[in-house]
Amino acid sequence: MNEIKRDLQQKIEKALTPNKVVLILGARRVGKTVLMNQIVRQLNGKVLSLNGEDYDTLALLENRSIANYRNLLNGVAILSIDEAQHIPGIGAKLKLMVDEIPELKIIASGSSSFDLFNKLGEPLVGRSRPFHLTAFSQKELSSTETALQTRQNLETRLIYGSYPDVVLMDNNDDRKEYLKNIINAYLLKDILMVDGIKNASKMKELLQLIALQTGSEASYEELGRKLGMSKNTVEKYLDLLSKTFVIYRLGAFSRNLRKEITKSGKWYFYDNGIRNALIGAYSSLAIRQDAGSLWENYLISERIKKNLNESLHNDFYFWRTYDGQEIDLLEVDGDSIAAFELKWGAKTPKAPEAFSKNYPQATFQVVNQINYLDFIQ
Repeated sequence: MNEIKRDLQQKIEKALTPNKVVLILGARRVGKTVLMNQIVRQLNGKVLSLNGEDYDTLALLENRSIANYRNLLNGVAILSIDEAQHIPGIGAKLKLMVDEIPELKIIASGSSSFDLFNKLGEPLVGRSRPFHLTAFSQKELSSTETALQTRQNLETRLIYGSYPDVVLMDNNDDRKEYLKNIINAYLLKDILMVDGIKNASKMKELLQLIALQTGSEASYEELGRKLGMSKNTVEKYLDLLSKTFVIYRLGAFSRNLRKEITKSGKWYFYDNGIRNALIGAYSSLAIRQDAGSLWENYLISERIKKNLNESLHNDFYFWRTYDGQEIDLLEVDGDSIAAFELKWGAKTPKAPEAFSKNYPQATFQVVNQINYLDFIQ
């Protein structure tokens, strides 16, 4: 497979200007380091590349003084810092560099938004531009595939996901082992670095429960009962999981109509492979009971990737009434509402009557295996 260019690359290159810090955020192993190196290689000028997990980097940046940073960065045009969240006081240090060293361009990566942003905090308000990098989108993959290959690879994407290393593997056993390692060595490790989170087994059990009810409304109270923990702890754990780019929440959409569900939420995974690896579900789609849920998770995550890669800032919801009328996905941009029903099979239902009546300006589309590429690309 040829080198796959990331959709965010051009936007990041354009944003990389003096007196600003460009941040590439995302889960582990989605390709942040590779992307950062590709960008830096194309720039003119001397580059200083640092890694926040390296003791020498920590020593170089420890003395937070103008004199130290001017000496360190003398003649440097581009500073790149990988895993920046590991550097104590990184926000204040980057602010000093940005404010005191003219023409310096800075690009940094971080594996978890809550960790990096908590350490950046107020110092970089107005001085940073964050970008969220995910696993490959189908649009990115299509640049190296024929239409036939894309169709042939669909089942693999639904089961094993789109992490860069997974996509490049030819063997499903290797994919399974890799995804298992991602969960145990990276995702949980990032979360357990947070103060007060010590129970890896409970966190994994929570993720497994979410995986088993992907696309269904989740009750914090019910999850808490199953795990033997409080509703507040469940909510805290889910918030951390969303901030480490493992899962995301769709809230219920309502414009305060009496019959609409308003407070419920559904949880989805950014990557199907992570979802399936958590519960060891690798069977072919032909014999699975959850093919519809996998399809729904895949399409919504791809649409969110599109939103992130194109900096669209749209909001995503599901819609349901108390009498059971529902729509899988609403994409909202101000007063513009686009509704989508996501069907693995051939059914083409009409928009629910209550929705059409109350939101006459909204569009409605059924997305299935025939037209899904138009939807996600």
